[in-house]
Amino acid sequence: MASVGRRDVPEPPDFGILKRLARDQLIYLLEQLPGKKDLFIEADLMSPLDRIANVSILKQHEVDKLYKVESRPALSTSDQFCFLVRPRIRTMRYIADIVNADKMSGRSRKYKIIFSPQKFYACEMVLEEEGVFGDVTCDEWSFYLLPLDEDIISMELPEFFRNYFLEGDHRWTNSVARALQLLNSLYGPFSKAYGIGRCAKMSYELWRDLEEESDGDSQGRKPEIGNVFLMDRDTDYVTALCSQVVYEGLVDDTFRIKCGSVDFGPDVTSSDKSIKVLLNAQDKVFSQIRNEHFSSVFSFLSQKSRNLQAQYDRRRGMDIKQMKNFVSQELKGLKQEHRLLSLHIGACESIMKKKTKQDFQELMKAEHSLLEGFDIRESTNFIEEHIDRQVSPVESLRLMCLLSITENGLNPKDYRSLKTQYLQSYGPEHLLTFHNLKRIGLLTEQSAGETLTAVESKVSRLVTDRAAGKITDAFNSLARKSNFRAISKKLGLIPRVDGEYDLKMPRDMAYVFSGAYIPLSCKIIEQVLERRGWMGLEEVVRLLNGNEFSVSDSTVEDNPFWESQRIILTVFLGGCTFSEIAALRFLGKERGLKFIFLTTAITNSARMMEAMMETKA
Repeated sequence: MASVGRRDVPEPPDFGILKRLARDQLIYLLEQLPGKKDLFIEADLMSPLDRIANVSILKQHEVDKLYKVESRPALSTSDQFCFLVRPRIRTMRYIADIVNADKMSGRSRKYKIIFSPQKFYACEMVLEEEGVFGDVTCDEWSFYLLPLDEDIISMELPEFFRNYFLEGDHRWTNSVARALQLLNSLYGPFSKAYGIGRCAKMSYELWRDLEEESDGDSQGRKPEIGNVFLMDRDTDYVTALCSQVVYEGLVDDTFRIKCGSVDFGPDVTSSDKSIKVLLNAQDKVFSQIRNEHFSSVFSFLSQKSRNLQAQYDRRRGMDIKQMKNFVSQELKGLKQEHRLLSLHIGACESIMKKKTKQDFQELMKAEHSLLEGFDIRESTNFIEEHIDRQVSPVESLRLMCLLSITENGLNPKDYRSLKTQYLQSYGPEHLLTFHNLKRIGLLTEQSAGETLTAVESKVSRLVTDRAAGKITDAFNSLARKSNFRAISKKLGLIPRVDGEYDLKMPRDMAYVFSGAYIPLSCKIIEQVLERRGWMGLEEVVRLLNGNEFSVSDSTVEDNPFWESQRIILTVFLGGCTFSEIAALRFLGKERGLKFIFLTTAITNSARMMEAMMETKA
């Protein structure tokens, strides 16, 4: 897929059908329990459910009262309880407690558990142990894919990252395979598949197994998506650890975008109320600034404000007929745009205040030094000072991880010193966090890392079959080397620019990090698509610990003139950042490609660190 210069970017397929399928299946499952029922919903399913079926739809299908799982219901008069949950052990115990309490009091009800996206055997075992398996009926709501925007689909599985990469738990790979099967059946067949990473390879193989078992009704059809690229998050931790500076990324870092929407508080709304705003391409203001570097956003918004005022001012010279047309056709749209403009200006001001308080410029300077490999001692001093001032436990941890992964581990003296200072500043309860970070390869000691990698490579040579995956995973995750410096040099991730980098007219994907660094994940995708495979990238693959693949489906017609050949489904296993999305959107415009993003969840540095800080549920 060689560079084609600026070309029109193909339109993305319509993903509305995914929502309709999910809604119809949920309604069908609710109707399997006829009559009035109380519905208990797991907390992290509430936002996705709201995007699929709101309260009025649930009420139409005889849902009486809604409860959040974990909160104890008041004395309910309902004869039927329905639980919409994730397949989690603790949730099974919560349900078992309710059923057993009813049994003790002699209360007779019907109980239905709807697992989303799928049911796990371990859950049934817990229900059996608790003595309630025979009292409940179980079903699956195959809700794998939530379209957040015209080019972003999320599986809304934030736990995927910790479960797979830290705990070596492969249970969600089957969900990924099923999601790919659904997309392939609706928008495929995909003619080419590329990928890198152990999880990517496993998910791809499971998906192909599912395709072989099914009838494959997509064969012979003209596809809407031609290519798929799967990538593990641990292929590129550096990008996820960097501070985001594109507008959408900054909004996520500052306010936390949840399921495609954000809660703007009183500091943004300039009132005593918070407002929930859906952030997508339908927002005319947001769609124009979401991918922009933050330094360009204020000037755009002030210009937009002047243009909007000019449109309002047109009313002054209008006669009655023109005024009538203006009110009926334009006024509502202008008012909506004005409201959104005010909110995004408020958000920018709030971000500026917070970043000024955090010495953002100093932080950026330290980050850029780490990425470039300069002034490492100075950056280490900055991190020590950050810890001593107790700025933020999450931020301090992020900077330590960025130092470790860019330097291929810390020397033992620095590791012990930073760890001691951190535990003194933020508390000894973070001891387990350091264990988790070391195990996943985010914060390691150089000597330990080298020893373990040698052991891991010996095991890899001894055992190569699929069953060995878990053994090698265990060694691999203990302290895999990042090789960031060597990879960065090979792929030219640090741009060499004479003078200032023009952020208003960016020349490459590095603009998403102020011209300091091209995201590794995006560079890999660019190179593989350009070469139509991994040829010529052998050294990079070796440094990335392998598990790459490139497969063409011989049964699918590969017509280079089809629009679908310029549409790439990019699958991020373990989370994707808004910086990566912005970078690939930029690449798409440059090359006449359209990237569709499928991610297990939207992530950022804070979410990654928090996943390592949690104790196991």
